[in-house]
Amino acid sequence: MRKIVINTCYGGFSLSHTAYLRLRELGQPVALQEEDAGEHHLGPRTPSLNMFCTQIARDDLKLIQVVEELGAQGNGHCAELKIVEIPPEVKWEIAKRDGIELVREVHRQWS
Repeated sequence: MRKIVINTCYGGFSLSHTAYLRLRELGQPVALQEEDAGEHHLGPRTPSLNMFCTQIARDDLKLIQVVEELGAQGNGHCAELKIVEIPPEVKWEIAKRDGIELVREVHRQWS
């Protein structure tokens, strides 16, 4: 099964500063390229600064590892992360509504 990380509450997907630092330890490229706003401003406990790695691929193996390791400590500001599993052959996309996400299968469409 393929694992994908989604956000299940209003607000949108993001990671906590703790999760961001763990991804950097693991050498995840998106996290390594992102500036650590927690170091330069008010600190990682400021809620608005706990919004890291919003552009990371949701099936990134290091992201999945960190979400599994940290549980709720991995949640960014206004995020509640969950790992869903789908069959590996499925072409998928993330659908969003007010920040709440779900994984759905991509279907063909014409207009």
